[in-house]
Amino acid sequence: MSSPSKKRYRKQTWCTRLLHKRLPIVKWLPEYNSEKALADFIAGVTVGLTVIPQALAYATLAGLPPQYGLYSSFMGCFVYLVLGSCKDITLGPTALLALMTYEQIQGRNFDYAVLLCFLTGIVQLLMGILHLGVLIDFISVPVTVGFTSATSVIIAVSQLKGLLGLQFKSKGFIDTLKKVFINIPNARPADSALGISCIIILLLMRKMKDMNISPNKKSLKKTLWLLSTSRNAIIVLVCSLMAFTWDSHSVSPFKLTGTVKEGLPTWSIPAFSTEYGGRNVTFIEMCSELGSSIVLVPIIGVLGNVAIAKAFASGESVDATQELLTLSFSNILGSFVSAMPITGSFSRSAVNHASGVATQFGSIYTGVLVLLALSLLTPYFYYIPKASLAAVVICAVVFMIEYEVVKPMWRSRRADLVPAFATFVLCLVVGVELGIVAGVLLNVLLLLYPSARPTMEAEIVTNAAGFSYLLITVGNSLYFPGVEYIRQYVSRAAKKQGGCSMPVVIDCRFVLGADFTAAKGICALSNSLSSRGQPLVLLSPRSSVASVFIGAGSNVVVVMDAAELDATLQNLTGRIPLSDLNGDEKKQITPPPSYKSLSQIDEEAVEVVITEDKNTPLLTRSKSVKSLSNEINDT
Repeated sequence: MSSPSKKRYRKQTWCTRLLHKRLPIVKWLPEYNSEKALADFIAGVTVGLTVIPQALAYATLAGLPPQYGLYSSFMGCFVYLVLGSCKDITLGPTALLALMTYEQIQGRNFDYAVLLCFLTGIVQLLMGILHLGVLIDFISVPVTVGFTSATSVIIAVSQLKGLLGLQFKSKGFIDTLKKVFINIPNARPADSALGISCIIILLLMRKMKDMNISPNKKSLKKTLWLLSTSRNAIIVLVCSLMAFTWDSHSVSPFKLTGTVKEGLPTWSIPAFSTEYGGRNVTFIEMCSELGSSIVLVPIIGVLGNVAIAKAFASGESVDATQELLTLSFSNILGSFVSAMPITGSFSRSAVNHASGVATQFGSIYTGVLVLLALSLLTPYFYYIPKASLAAVVICAVVFMIEYEVVKPMWRSRRADLVPAFATFVLCLVVGVELGIVAGVLLNVLLLLYPSARPTMEAEIVTNAAGFSYLLITVGNSLYFPGVEYIRQYVSRAAKKQGGCSMPVVIDCRFVLGADFTAAKGICALSNSLSSRGQPLVLLSPRSSVASVFIGAGSNVVVVMDAAELDATLQNLTGRIPLSDLNGDEKKQITPPPSYKSLSQIDEEAVEVVITEDKNTPLLTRSKSVKSLSNEINDT
């Protein structure tokens, strides 16, 4: 009996583990020091210089005023400080969620974006509480590749309007692309030149950090890295100064961002009802209009966040439930400050990692920098050219097009290209949400196909005693979608190769599972073969598979190894081994396969009982069938 002190110790240990798991700050904060603080400060400020121009651009992409991007950029930083499990991740607006937000609010007011943020947090919280992070596993890599590549193309095309200074309304990828080509003659020369120049400069600056510099010139290498990392902020700043100078002397030739609301957002409950189109819209109607995005946006957000966490986890396991909880609170609290849905940003997380962030405290400096920008810099955001923001977005998403994975997929498993290309095309043509749903369903069908059409091989085997039988090897589980296929295959093989007289043995070594329908189907097959004098035997099934056949009352002979098989075939056919007739060993014609029982039942030999009752199992020992069933279930 354990002492009370040991019980208290175990309870304290359990509470400590739970606290460290659900409040990671408790684990790393006691070890915080000045060296880590300096590293976090440098990384936090660097990420802040990246997030500000991106936030403005992503708000525009989502169809919201620029300040909404900044509203969405600081709450996640503060929440992740306390609940975040990966020091490198930075939460905030992303191009992908901005696009999904735009599809929901076009033609509506901004309250829908804030409500979507709140509902995203609620759904993620429920998923975290119910440990439904497993749902993410149903979104395979091919589907993810097709989805992210398609959204990158959609986002890049949507920014052509701002890049060329065009002005039109569009809906969907095809419509946007069509109207861009139609309106190219109306492109503004100044905006086009500025936008294209910004793209070229951004791409060149992106390569600066990869230049081969002598190890002796560390300061030069750090300078180039800093310039490369801060390229978005530098481009936006230079373009803004140019537009401001131009506007001071004459009218600016560029389309500018315009007035950005000054000051911090007010703390208020998200709008659960709104007015637009001259009518009052209730909460239920708003949810109905948001539709499937209420579920898909949270799943996509978690998928991206977990993928980033795995990329920077350095081989350690990632707690998907903790990431769910962190994202949920970030979105719920963010909705109280008029934020749109947020998740982890891969580009900013990569900057954070490359900047040498030591702990999650680095996100504090990023959040504070965004708050300072909202408080002090909003009047100057007026002069940011829209073409420069479009260039920032295009350069951010163009590298998300994962064309390089097509070749490895083709070499490894070409079937994976089907959901990848289907998701890609459907996202472009039909829409992002329907595209990813269709991709997931197609991938599930590909997973189910082997169950409906398992791999099967048939060969004639002659054992050492001179008995020949037809061996059927099943390479998958015995479940109801493939029962009819298996029956037809075995019947044809038994008739063609077995000559309607040879015993049929189904090798179950590779069968991982079975169900009631399969057991009844195999039983019907056994009756059909027995009627023309061909006994059916199941060889070496797992204990779980054997228990299904016994529980279903299947009258199928089951043997566990090759020795039992030889004895069973002799009893079933009534034939005398050739060694007994000739007085010496018969030379083996075909080497018998080496079977090992996977059920670990080898205490006694199996007695095969042939009965007229079709509902009586034919697997017995000296004990009753019921006791054998219990033994198998206990194995």
